[in-house]
Amino acid sequence: MREAALFRSKTYKTIRSFFDERNYLEVDTPILSSTIIPESTIENFGTEFRNPFLPSQELYLLPSPELYMKQLISEGFGSIYQISHCFRNSEQLGRIHNIEFSMLEYYSVGFDENDSITLTEELFDALEVPELLQPPFRRMSVAEATKIYAGFDLEKTQNQSLLKEEALRLGLNVLREPESWEETFNRIFLTFVEPNLPQDAPLILYDYPKQIECLAKPNGPFRRGWELYGMGMELANCYYEETDEATIGEYYRSEYARLIQNREVSGGIIADVDPSLAKTFATMGNVSGVALGLDRLLMGMMGRSSLEGVILFPLSAMITAGTRNL
Repeated sequence: MREAALFRSKTYKTIRSFFDERNYLEVDTPILSSTIIPESTIENFGTEFRNPFLPSQELYLLPSPELYMKQLISEGFGSIYQISHCFRNSEQLGRIHNIEFSMLEYYSVGFDENDSITLTEELFDALEVPELLQPPFRRMSVAEATKIYAGFDLEKTQNQSLLKEEALRLGLNVLREPESWEETFNRIFLTFVEPNLPQDAPLILYDYPKQIECLAKPNGPFRRGWELYGMGMELANCYYEETDEATIGEYYRSEYARLIQNREVSGGIIADVDPSLAKTFATMGNVSGVALGLDRLLMGMMGRSSLEGVILFPLSAMITAGTRNL
């Protein structure tokens, strides 16, 4: 355990030196919040503020520091970075998953998604990562990966009926009607594309379909962002951040409606959303943001096969131990 702690400490020092040398400001934002950015694919941990002299209030452990970091950029802080703890409920527990995890998030003012690839390659060079994580990163579009590993042209299957035909050809059943284009594509991607991505070098998978809702700028039928895969794991994702107020507001409304629908099916917390944030985020200017999972990166750098031994007290181990003791 001490070896892992020493390695993490050394890595964090290198990360801080890397960004400090480039005039990024390190910030420290809350992990407990009264509001969130709505994301229907993420379930949040909830708690309650109680005080004998004040009204009680629901609070949430944040899944990312994005909420407050974007507000700082809107206030003119310039390029910033943060190492923080993040929390996601209803996630897997196991070899590469823990419901509390460490994230490096960095926002570069004046950068687009391609600039952020170069910056991340420079970061990996500074960290002296092992051979299987060394830059330059290989680059592949989602359309190219879909063609190679699922055998169809993504640009020619932009409506649900055509995509459904491809899903049936691949042996997948459409789970329910009406299943959305995004739901069908995600099942194709997770079944046929992601497991077969090359693992002999880091891979940037870019231009995800526009139908996958997120706060990345659109580019035709795709979105301007990427995900970084290394050693068989997703390590990071990047957006060229959306700054159109109407688009951000519509995203909030759509994701909040999905959250309510998901709660009706499986339960869970519906966190409060601050509608004024759409206006705030629209003032950021041109910004590219990257979220890098530090625990998985350290796991790869240390040559470990599991997060246990990388995270000092993984909740997966605690929960398993608690179950055995019942």
